[in-house]
Amino acid sequence: MIELLRRAAEADPARLAVLTHDEAVTYAELVARAEATGAHLRELGATRVATFDGDAARIIALLAAASSLGVEVCQYPPAEPGAVADLAARMEHEVLLSGDREVRASAPEGLRVVDHTGWTSSTTEREAALPEPPTARPHLVLTTGTTGAPRGVRHDWSRLVRSVRRVQVVGDEQRWLLAYGLHQFAGLQILLHTMASGATLVAPIPRAPREGLRALRELGVTHASATPTYWRFLLAEAANDGGVLPSLRQITLGGEAIPGPLLGHLTRAFPDANISQVYAASEFGSSGSVKDGRAGLSTEVLERGEDADIAMRIVDGELWVRSRVGMLGYHGEPPVEDPDGWRATGDLVEVVGDRIQFRGRSSEVINVGGVKVHPLPVEERISAVEGVALARVWGRPNALTGAIVAVDVVLAPGADKDRVRADITEACADLVAASRPRSVRFVDDLPTKGAKILRATPQQEGSR
Repeated sequence: MIELLRRAAEADPARLAVLTHDEAVTYAELVARAEATGAHLRELGATRVATFDGDAARIIALLAAASSLGVEVCQYPPAEPGAVADLAARMEHEVLLSGDREVRASAPEGLRVVDHTGWTSSTTEREAALPEPPTARPHLVLTTGTTGAPRGVRHDWSRLVRSVRRVQVVGDEQRWLLAYGLHQFAGLQILLHTMASGATLVAPIPRAPREGLRALRELGVTHASATPTYWRFLLAEAANDGGVLPSLRQITLGGEAIPGPLLGHLTRAFPDANISQVYAASEFGSSGSVKDGRAGLSTEVLERGEDADIAMRIVDGELWVRSRVGMLGYHGEPPVEDPDGWRATGDLVEVVGDRIQFRGRSSEVINVGGVKVHPLPVEERISAVEGVALARVWGRPNALTGAIVAVDVVLAPGADKDRVRADITEACADLVAASRPRSVRFVDDLPTKGAKILRATPQQEGSR
């Protein structure tokens, strides 16, 4: 990690590494902060630490220092103090780096909380060049927790950095919007790509669509990567305030299945942007991308040779991946026998022509009286209904059929609830009976990929 920062700093010491509305940090400054942080980590003496922090520049300095010292760092997601304590217990962390007063005040016995917010401004006497990195350079990433409690995915920096080894420092100025948290694997991938290319990471706080839209307008963002849900809400925010959308050069989507209509909305909103779709996961890294504006992956990803870092195949309707940049195992579990071997992803797919179309997660299939219903195709239909900002299809227990298809809907600004309900019924009318939603509920927000996504307008009381 530190080598990426140093390479960019050597190319241009004044090159901006991190930009927010409050701070601009160059690569040279980021290297100095990493070295200062390394001095504190050595004094701390811990080999495994957690951090609860939203400051991108401070986190990057910590990750760079830790990767050079062989210290495993795990960044916790935004959470209530009680959730932080629970994570520390489950991940067996004894040291937490945080300047949050509530977290420090509510820390349970046995958890040492250290205020690290001043580490990057150490005096010269304390600073020392970071050593050559050890053989093992562990890093722990938490899964999103959408299907249960988050799991700790064990990585090694040598494998993570391998994924960007071919990326060169760019000659022109690129500013990448950080719409993910750096605690997420997708955020880590954006960080690695940005640092490897010597680009600027634009990191608004909080990392929400409203703040992202402001960053696009005010901080010169040229490239942006986010989930489909994030993009839908950013477009809704822009439509709601009537402001002008800036020009973008690159838009990347990942983290969720991508509804076809969204690609058209983004093309119209950002006509000068190249649009890419990325398939990735915390366990095996970024596995494929397409840039042709069509939903799904090209079947060409199934034809990669033995020398490919990441290969893919389909087994009984499920996508399998072999990754040389992926995880070593889960925290608290034995290491995987073959880190470079084939693994099931849990993603159900179907080959349609020359595309691999995603049908949902194996864990999300709804059994309606013996009929297996994949939520994703139903979600895509409902999401295309005018007035729907976001939809989540799920299985509601039922005494007669075992489950029925239910949908939670967040309304778009100004949408009429009764009209939307009728249009949803019409949009699903030609589906087989088991796939038609039997319950439509309007809600103010939806949890997605481990974070609550709020509606873009003032809250409106939900109803069934």
